[in-house]
Amino acid sequence: MSAGELVFHEKQRLELCAIHALNNVLQERVFTKETADDICKRLAPQCVVNPHRSMLGTGNYDVNVIMAALQSRDLAAVWWDKRRTVDSLHIAKVQGFILNVPSRVSLGPVFFPVRRRHWLAVRQVHGQFYNLDSKLKSPACIGGDAQLRIFLGEQLSQDVAEMLLVVRRDVEEDGSWLNPDTHAANGADGTA
Repeated sequence: MSAGELVFHEKQRLELCAIHALNNVLQERVFTKETADDICKRLAPQCVVNPHRSMLGTGNYDVNVIMAALQSRDLAAVWWDKRRTVDSLHIAKVQGFILNVPSRVSLGPVFFPVRRRHWLAVRQVHGQFYNLDSKLKSPACIGGDAQLRIFLGEQLSQDVAEMLLVVRRDVEEDGSWLNPDTHAANGADGTA
């Protein structure tokens, strides 16, 4: 059995890519549509039409749901400022990555000239980083740190791509997700 076969990987269903990205980055099935819907209700208890998910009830959860879900696991989501280079990441302090990227819309083998937003996860498993995009048939091995930086740089080069770092709360609080060299050069908060 190869390392790729030992990697937890949920595949795309409905518009549940946020749930799949969460479970894939955690490497276990923790969240379901029901738990995500409960988070939506907690985030907007008075709303008839919840702003954190699709009106059709098929998913399409926003970043607030992802952040609240991670907080329930004593983790944090740190928004990555794309003005920084991925070389300033202290990869060893990051548990995983959740990216929001443009995605082609298809119906079976037919692709439409429309792009939607899609959540995907990247995580290190057995010493290798994997693209755990729920739209992939299986996990795609990215490689080590250098290959990860190239992959993330390519993803973030898209105008509308965004990235969240999944870190422990103490790592979020002390900012140690930034490379120590970058941290010292730019000041305590990592800004120039």
